[in-house]
Amino acid sequence: MKVCITEKPSVAKDIASILGATVRRDGYYEGSGYCVTWTFGHLCTLKEPQDYTEAWKKWSLGALPMIPARFGIKLIADTGIEKQFKVIESLITQADEVINCGDAGQEGELIQRWVMQKAKCNKPVERLWISSLTDESIREGFKNLRPQADFDSLYYAGLSRAIGDWILGMNATRLYTLKYSQGGGNVLSIGRVQTPTLALIVSRQKEIAAFVPEDYWEIKTLYRGVTFNSAKGRYKSEVDAQTVIDAIKDAPLRIKSVTTKRGKEAPPRLFDLTSLQVECNKKLGYTAEETLRYIQSLYEKKVTTYPRVDTTYLSDDIYPKVSGIMQALTPYSTLTAPVLSKKIPKSKKVFDNSKVTDHHAIIPTNVQPQTVALTMEEKRVYDMVARRFIAAFYPDCEFLQTTVSAEVNQVEFKATGKQVVVKGWREIYDRDKNAVTDGSNDADNQLMPQFEVDEFGPHEPSLLKKTTQPPKLYTEGTLLRAMETAGKSVDDEELRDAMKENGIGRPSTRAAIIEILFKRRYIRREKKSIVATAAGMALIDTINEELLKSAKLTGIWENKLRKIERKEYDAASFLAELKEMVGKIVINVLSDNDHGNIVIEKEEESKKTKKPRKAATSKSRAGSVKSVADIVCPVCGKGHLLKGNTAYGCSEYRNGCSLRLPFEEYSPDLKPQELQKLIKSNFSVK
Repeated sequence: MKVCITEKPSVAKDIASILGATVRRDGYYEGSGYCVTWTFGHLCTLKEPQDYTEAWKKWSLGALPMIPARFGIKLIADTGIEKQFKVIESLITQADEVINCGDAGQEGELIQRWVMQKAKCNKPVERLWISSLTDESIREGFKNLRPQADFDSLYYAGLSRAIGDWILGMNATRLYTLKYSQGGGNVLSIGRVQTPTLALIVSRQKEIAAFVPEDYWEIKTLYRGVTFNSAKGRYKSEVDAQTVIDAIKDAPLRIKSVTTKRGKEAPPRLFDLTSLQVECNKKLGYTAEETLRYIQSLYEKKVTTYPRVDTTYLSDDIYPKVSGIMQALTPYSTLTAPVLSKKIPKSKKVFDNSKVTDHHAIIPTNVQPQTVALTMEEKRVYDMVARRFIAAFYPDCEFLQTTVSAEVNQVEFKATGKQVVVKGWREIYDRDKNAVTDGSNDADNQLMPQFEVDEFGPHEPSLLKKTTQPPKLYTEGTLLRAMETAGKSVDDEELRDAMKENGIGRPSTRAAIIEILFKRRYIRREKKSIVATAAGMALIDTINEELLKSAKLTGIWENKLRKIERKEYDAASFLAELKEMVGKIVINVLSDNDHGNIVIEKEEESKKTKKPRKAATSKSRAGSVKSVADIVCPVCGKGHLLKGNTAYGCSEYRNGCSLRLPFEEYSPDLKPQELQKLIKSNFSVK
């Protein structure tokens, strides 16, 4: 018997139908030599601190950093999960072979591996790896099952991510809560991706708050219905600008040069998850989480491909399928007809194996959309995906760019105009008034009359007063872009691709990170904008460790995780670096006396929510610090003992104290009185 484990009941039903496992049992389908069962997403999670030792149950500075010798997993405490796990465990025991049918991505791999580990699976395991849930794709996937070992690096990357988040999140949250939260009543939640994301928002708000607007003046003049702009640009003084106006108002404008160039604009790239979320936020007002939910549903309804991707390219093996996909897009037949009427182009801007790893860009499948029940929101998202796919196979948009230089009494002016001569891919959006538009806005481009060099005539100058504007608040769309590029503002697609390696978070998790910040009241929405709350501002101001809030440094960690996935970096090295870093952070924060306690002002709406978990009272926290802090440094006599990652140290290490008591000689499990006694026997305590 072969046991297939999927990630969702709906996927199990589809796979069971194709395999002939048509008999429904409690928690699985059976038939034709197969049993097809499912998880509900995550059934297992990493153990919590108190699961390793009773000493970590109580929040205590003396217990930090908490780093288990070996990480373990446990079932999530839920009766439905426990029941389903017993079904999976029983089926694995009876199986001859197991087929991992989880979502084909890092998170899907982690979910399935943990379940099989918890069930003590020792059977041969194969992997189903598909990019869509169409019947054709599932059949093809089962004909080409791969050894699960082929995806070990994917699992190691996911495991490293989970453990890394645990190490930093658990330790930093307790550390800052106990050290700086007044009374310990407000948990200061800190995360590897969450905190740098919040820091981006706070930094932008501080830029805006510190911004000092300045007035400036622009000179324009109207000649033959065309607006010419002063080549000098901005004038800082109204007097200077008015002097120019007085000098040119009665003099004729003379045309110096006319240059016309033919230009092309390629179709927009196919969607990856982030660009789809950005576009849906900008054009439809959907949050990142909503867009992910809609595109995930479209994937499960078989009309689009796997959504949690970070590439905008297709692999070469998709090219032969393009015609069939186009033919299935019957609601768009007038748009697909020009593509299907001739040989479909194969551009390197669309097909590039070197830019595709596990999955290709998000595109429609060959399942006709009208045969599936879609919500209005899903229809809108599908429309964006379908039009973007069709546009990719249309010709470039061609235009004429005209630049006219002029002069008035030795003052230079310039006018530009753009005229579309071949619409190309823009036809996809111009034909249908209901379509969500795409591409750049040409509203500012002027239609130019025929100008002749040295022609001249009267003109109408004008002086416009303007004011410099501060940076804009983040929207969910622009915040996603900032996360993708580690805070850099990037519009160029090629550069954006190059920076993805150092983005913070993964495409599939960024929406969830933003939602966590909303849930914890660190940010809130103001119309379409995102602003940090008083709690969010206070948290970032309190964190004195740049490592915890730097988007750039977090991007470096993300880069290493991606390299683990590609077998270019060792998971053990990544975790060793993270453990060492957390140890240093603990020592740095405990030895910092410059910060006072902070009080987080709760938002009014938070009164309706559950009270945050109480970490410890100030009295109990003081007691826990004494377990180490009451021991005076035997070297300098000024500082107190701190428990690090591999040794005890002194809180005055920044001021030159060199004390180091390695755990090999001074056990980390010693009680304070035992440690004190051992130190006294080995040192002359000052």
